[in-house]
Amino acid sequence: MSSPTASSSPPAPSLLALFGPTASGKTAVAAVLRERLGAEVISVDSAAIYKGLPVLTAAPPYPARLAGIVPLADEISVGEFQRLAHAAVDETLAAGRLPLLVGGTGLYLRAAVSAFPLPPPPEPGRREFWQAEYDRLGSGAAHALLAARDAAAAARVHANDRRRVVRALELAEVGASLAPTTDRLWAEDTRQPTLIVGLDIPLDELDRRIDKRARAMVAGGAVAEARSAWSQPLSATARKVLGLEQFATLPEGHAVAAVVQATRRLARYQRKWLRRIPTAVTLDGTRPAEELADEIIALAGAREHLPRH
Repeated sequence: MSSPTASSSPPAPSLLALFGPTASGKTAVAAVLRERLGAEVISVDSAAIYKGLPVLTAAPPYPARLAGIVPLADEISVGEFQRLAHAAVDETLAAGRLPLLVGGTGLYLRAAVSAFPLPPPPEPGRREFWQAEYDRLGSGAAHALLAARDAAAAARVHANDRRRVVRALELAEVGASLAPTTDRLWAEDTRQPTLIVGLDIPLDELDRRIDKRARAMVAGGAVAEARSAWSQPLSATARKVLGLEQFATLPEGHAVAAVVQATRRLARYQRKWLRRIPTAVTLDGTRPAEELADEIIALAGAREHLPRH
């Protein structure tokens, strides 16, 4: 058997991506990588992109692009985020630095590394039209309409999931689909050679960290931050920031309990996302940040391919 040639080896990564559930230690590991590689951190998080919520979104203590840039009154779609992320990656590479994508929003990470443009947001009035159609037809008939227009999307969406049925009908109307044809976006259709590293934590330890984080948020001023934001005009996407409504409207003890419960659900969903990334290398997130950074650098072939700080 002949030995593999250099041309058959995977290309050296042009960017790194660090993914994992909330409280898995991404921020600490990214801090070490940023220092050792001179990397530019680019946030891929649907909450951290909003301004004025550094406590609720656990903003990193170091500069990160696409963190805290969108006013709370503004909507942000995955497609809009993709354009921002592509620009941030390209500018970082042009400056001779390593882009380091960090976050826990799977759709945002996928958008950032994908070469394919995402469908545009609906034309004005079309979302309201399809919402009204769903309500007029009823869930079963609306789902049947979707099945007639996009059978693959209908197979992935429950009839009672109004939001996703409406979105699927919007996409079908413009010739797109909610159902991807393959998982190629994680592999050969990335814009740049990409190493995706996932941090995973046993559930009992993850739950402990989430509880600790929620209480630290209170000590850090989450209640005042949330109440101040809640008094302002908020977009529908900003209102979904975890902890915002809870800390703004509930007594402190109830808010902590509600945030812990919601964050645990989110973390389990994020762990499922991690298992769905076929190209990701998963590491044990309970290890020290310095040790994890060493392994990530070794995985990327840092001595030959990545810039040294």
